[in-house]
Amino acid sequence: MVVLVIGDVVGDPGMDILYRCLRQLKKQVGADLTIVNGENATPVGKGITPALAEEMFDMGADVITLGNHTFGNRQICDYLDDQPNILRPLNYPPQQPGHGYTVVECRGKQVCVCNLQGRVGMDYIPSDPFASADWLLKNVQADLYLVDFHAEATSEKQAMGYHLNGRAAAVWGTHTHVPTADERVLSGGTGYITDIGMTGGVESVIGVRWEQSLAMFRGQLGERFKPSDRDCRVQGVVFELNDQGKCTAVRRVEIS
Repeated sequence: MVVLVIGDVVGDPGMDILYRCLRQLKKQVGADLTIVNGENATPVGKGITPALAEEMFDMGADVITLGNHTFGNRQICDYLDDQPNILRPLNYPPQQPGHGYTVVECRGKQVCVCNLQGRVGMDYIPSDPFASADWLLKNVQADLYLVDFHAEATSEKQAMGYHLNGRAAAVWGTHTHVPTADERVLSGGTGYITDIGMTGGVESVIGVRWEQSLAMFRGQLGERFKPSDRDCRVQGVVFELNDQGKCTAVRRVEIS
């Protein structure tokens, strides 16, 4: 089984490059299952709307994961309850809209896809993601498990990889928008990478026009951040899984 995972889609530039490239990339890598992080998809780069989510599904996403900007646009709330294949973090309070995991069928296997959010360095602190991962594995029946860990700290992401080593088929990090070079198969057969990157203008500071970000760091007052449309690319990772639900290979992918 080939699983293609796409990094955080940022604003209109990210949606545009995803539209142009996703189907080509899926064909190129032979993807059986495609997962896209869409939590930055609105024009201002915070949240997602039902219309944007439907566009992503039409482009070829099988599952959409989110993160700390899940509720950046409140239009999404009812949609999260109604559409099982768009996920907010599992470790959010259970009374909040939406689902933290879904189970889809792929190549005769029941595949559980889960979204979790980290706690280190985040504005909003959800419940323990490690305990939530344990709950998932104990209570949700599936042939294999795939986890998008939306977190700031590389250390927390790496810890989650080892926590799920041998229990999940793949664990990948999102949120920081910069692809890391540590893709590997852990000792227990779990595919892992700390961050899969982003989809949008990479001539930027994590998707924002670099001039605006630089001005902020220099203490200048500026206008609302705008997503960059310069040097747009789709970044992500491919996991190859065997019939036993173990990862046999991980590789980064990028297309423009």
